[in-house]
Amino acid sequence: MVEGEDLVEAGLAAGLEPADVLVAGEDVGAALLAEVSSLAHPPRVVGVFRRDDLPRGTRPVTLALWRVADPGNVGTLLRAADAFGAGVALSDGCADPTGPKALRASMGAIFRVPVAGFAEPGGRRVALVPHGGTPLPELAPGGDVVLVLGAERDGLPAEVAGACQEQVSIPQPGGGESLNVAIAGAIALYELSRSS
Repeated sequence: MVEGEDLVEAGLAAGLEPADVLVAGEDVGAALLAEVSSLAHPPRVVGVFRRDDLPRGTRPVTLALWRVADPGNVGTLLRAADAFGAGVALSDGCADPTGPKALRASMGAIFRVPVAGFAEPGGRRVALVPHGGTPLPELAPGGDVVLVLGAERDGLPAEVAGACQEQVSIPQPGGGESLNVAIAGAIALYELSRSS
């Protein structure tokens, strides 16, 4: 279920056929929509789309998320992938990209970005680590790339990072310890787009 006119319109614009669309005051009472809404201010429109209709698959550049449990970060990473023409792959333990918070953070990208399982994308696997990797701008361009990003608190376990062909870090000349996973993923996608 998506809440709000913008998300319903995004689904329709992507060519998905909703199972139902309810408009407050027309199809259903506003009080009923308020009861089922997860928003502080209930939407005027709610749309129900089928999960099976969402895009699946991979793209030449993919963000592979390892146990990213915050739905806001998953949705924001979908939005970043949409902006740069990338796909998203999710491991077990990731937040549901169709949950209310992830849907809102994706700003409709869930209807356009193909989602796959963590192991599905082929290509060179590159672990994005906070420190000690090759500086991201030095990553050699070419071929399919799977950027592997870890959970907010724990990062990538050694066995996941070690299974990648390369490890890169975003240069951080300031004093911060690390970047939020959604910000790091967006920066990495931007850097790849510049170098290709």
